[in-house]
Amino acid sequence: MTAELLLASLQISTPELILAIGALVLLMIGVYSRSGASSLVTGLAVVLMAAATLWLVFSPVEGEAWGGAFVLDSFARFMKVIALIGSLTALIMSMSHAKSNKLDQFEFPVLVTLATLGMMLLISANDLLAVYLGLELMSLALYVVAAFNRDSLRSTEAGLKYFVLGALSSGMLLYGMSLVYGFTGNTGLDNIAAVLTAETRSLGVVFGLVFILAGLAFKISAVPFHMWTPDVYEGAPTPVTAFFAAGPKVAAMAVFVRVVSEAFMPVFSDWQQVVVFISIASMLLGSFAAIGQKNIKRLMAYSSIGHMGYALVGLASGSETGVSGVALYMLIYMVMTLGTFACIMSMRSKDDTVLENIDDLAGLSSTNPFMAVVLTALMFSLAGIPPLAGFFAKYFVFVAAIEAQLYALAVIGVLSSVVGAYYYLRLVKVMWFDAPVSEFARSTGQLRLVFGLSGLFVTAYVLFGGPVGNAATAAARSFF
Repeated sequence: MTAELLLASLQISTPELILAIGALVLLMIGVYSRSGASSLVTGLAVVLMAAATLWLVFSPVEGEAWGGAFVLDSFARFMKVIALIGSLTALIMSMSHAKSNKLDQFEFPVLVTLATLGMMLLISANDLLAVYLGLELMSLALYVVAAFNRDSLRSTEAGLKYFVLGALSSGMLLYGMSLVYGFTGNTGLDNIAAVLTAETRSLGVVFGLVFILAGLAFKISAVPFHMWTPDVYEGAPTPVTAFFAAGPKVAAMAVFVRVVSEAFMPVFSDWQQVVVFISIASMLLGSFAAIGQKNIKRLMAYSSIGHMGYALVGLASGSETGVSGVALYMLIYMVMTLGTFACIMSMRSKDDTVLENIDDLAGLSSTNPFMAVVLTALMFSLAGIPPLAGFFAKYFVFVAAIEAQLYALAVIGVLSSVVGAYYYLRLVKVMWFDAPVSEFARSTGQLRLVFGLSGLFVTAYVLFGGPVGNAATAAARSFF
């Protein structure tokens, strides 16, 4: 590699370098500080992520780096900004209850920073090996973070389940990649597409593609690879669950879109069938399995499974409109989820007991009207009720499905939304019509800021949705 190419590669991957070098520096600060380094390291990690976000927003640099294994285009830029904002917000939220969740260790923000670095590499991966490296860097940090509260049996169980099932999915992904390499002779996404265009696709490539999709479906918790989600969401400390629901989901969906849109578009009809199946299965399971849940974190787990199904509706269309809908969906989903988890983290009694049951929200409208109004708006938005942001997220993916003549998929999606609205409205009923059981302790400033801004976003989206939609459309043009 010449000096010019090396310099260009370093410039294109500047945000990743900021996080990589920053994580090592934060680790040293934590190790050599005597005590109380957690708050300092967390604050510096937030600054690092903010710096990487600003670089992505304002730097015009785009192109391929590191021999074509890394690409920065409009899609990567859009999804990276979303992932960074999600990680940054989750870290800010964790500061409010770090001590009570046993997260007041300097290793926690370092692990979150490394997981975010893995997400960034994953979103820009332009080679199957780069996909695997980014995925593992993200996943290994997430395994540790899930089990971070070692004094909690539920937390350690969540980490172990996630690790065992994650190792299984990684094995499936690698096996699929080895098959694709064996039958195409390439690992670069562009090169695989060129080979599939020039030759008749073989059965081995289809098997490899199915294994790759299975491994990626695990990471976005799509059915039938969703089994880890409810237990990990419930068992992990709530700030960790909020982080899981934000950045990693965005990164996994981004690489899902990139792999099928870049490498396997020549065999569109093959992967479309798989995506349609897991989309329908995720929407239906997410809608029906959540109905009987009493724990609000488990309910959000099934909700996330359903929402990944809705996002995949856009991808199944295989069009620019569909990919644009997926990008927009992930942005709106992340904002709604972070706002909801900020409200869940505020569910604490005055003696600092963590409350997680839906019935604990009874009478919230009389004890904490502001939080009740915001959570109501977020529930309506998650249900897809107009004119809130969640309605527009679902509208654009369903429009893409109809344009692609996937009428059955769109109808099933709409019917699933109707069923899913039941359990969101049940929360609203509990907050506004049930008698208060107890009053929550006052929320911290960070949590009030997060759920306040989330509520503002979903209610006022109709006023500023145009530029956001244009950015998502520009991101989708990277593939078409």
